[in-house]
Amino acid sequence: MNEQETSETTRLLRDWAKGDQAALDRLTPRVYQQLRRIAARCMKNERVGRTIQTTALVHEAYLKLIEVSNVDWQHRAHFFAVSAQVMRRILLEEARKRATAKRGGGAGRVDLEEVPDMSSVRSRELIALDEALTQLAGIDPRKARVIELRFFGGLNVEETATVLNVSQDTVLRDWRLARAWLKAELHQEPG
Repeated sequence: MNEQETSETTRLLRDWAKGDQAALDRLTPRVYQQLRRIAARCMKNERVGRTIQTTALVHEAYLKLIEVSNVDWQHRAHFFAVSAQVMRRILLEEARKRATAKRGGGAGRVDLEEVPDMSSVRSRELIALDEALTQLAGIDPRKARVIELRFFGGLNVEETATVLNVSQDTVLRDWRLARAWLKAELHQEPG
């Protein structure tokens, strides 16, 4: 998307937030493909027989997004970050349903070396990661948000810095520290 299209998307987001239904109608085709890309990334390598399909994930997230009111959309990256967060919650709910339907032990290991496809993380691992991320948010909300945006949202360093209104160096530092903290939490022996 070029700068003019990005500005137009931001304008439509702001108009929609002010209650302009026509802006939402014009916005939908502009953001739909990016929402599909985010969902596809989340769903990549999901096992056969999954309970939710990519298109259903996009539609469920979209329905949740249009129900939100009084959001001051800063820019399109903000919208896509929130969209990724909504998709994460939907997938987490699905993972919890699958995990409670199964018998078995504790969570496995989650590799945070790279920004992986979220779908490669199994249900129990996703739940363990969410619990650790919630603990991190209680200690340092920004670091938790960096993990959320990069790991779940697939945002790069520059986009994450824009959403959080911090420098790219801050994002990189938070990313390294938060990953180290999460690794320690996730690899602890259950006690």
